[in-house]
Amino acid sequence: MMYKRLSLLVITLLLFSCSNDPNTMINHLNGYWEIDEVTLSDGTKKDYNFNDTIDYIEVSDSLSGFRRKLKPNLFGTFETSRSEENFSIKIDDDSLNIYYTTPYSKWKETILNANETQLIILNNTNKDVYIYKRYESLDLDFDTK
Repeated sequence: MMYKRLSLLVITLLLFSCSNDPNTMINHLNGYWEIDEVTLSDGTKKDYNFNDTIDYIEVSDSLSGFRRKLKPNLFGTFETSRSEENFSIKIDDDSLNIYYTTPYSKWKETILNANETQLIILNNTNKDVYIYKRYESLDLDFDTK
């Protein structure tokens, strides 16, 4: 039953993403993203109500880039370990794919959808689906006018 639901979810997401031109999705990748929800390959969903880290993604004109984990702080800036995951982007069979290479591993992710507010990624190794939302900094203005 769980595999049917997961298969249905992945097929729906793939069909939905087919209407998106992969070239236009590239423009939406840059920026700060936080995980909103993950659907594991067994169909289990995990909601993320609070994230202590966010992802910063930067893509260059040469379709290469990096992803860096950042930790927001109370001053509106970020702390980082400075470690990055470098990647290259390719369009294969009308799908937008990110190919990562680190000293320890290589893997591929498929962008199912990317727009101004949402990023949906399928990890091709473990078949987990990650749904990101644009990061919005906390408004800690305690002005009590």
